Amino acid sequence: VQLQASGGGLVQAGGSLRLSCAASGRTFSSYAVGWFRQAPGKEREFVATISISGGSTYSADSVKGRFAISRDNAKNTVYLQMNSLKPEDTAVYYCAVGALSWPAVKAYEYDYWGQGTLVTVSS
Repeated sequence: VQLQASGGGLVQAGGSLRLSCAASGRTFSSYAVGWFRQAPGKEREFVATISISGGSTYSADSVKGRFAISRDNAKNTVYLQMNSLKPEDTAVYYCAVGALSWPAVKAYEYDYWGQGTLVTVSS
């Protein structure tokens, strides 16, 4: 499966962005999907994940109440709606699939990664 993340950009603090993760391959709907982010000089960190059906989600404490993950299996796409953005949300955001556990919050649990999309939040 190949993943393409998009939707990043420059936004002011308090603003919103919606990221998309589009997948090729008919097996996308068989995977839970995770979003991670990596800020300069920092390790890649877990943001949120969504189950195969979309019925279950799990988010990092740092984004709970601000970010929402959703998916449309008919479109082979997962979304990350980001509201009330803060400068500390600035990072390259990646989507990934392939984890076998739930919820999978460690980057090493995922086998396939998209190329990342940059989100910059100005103060």
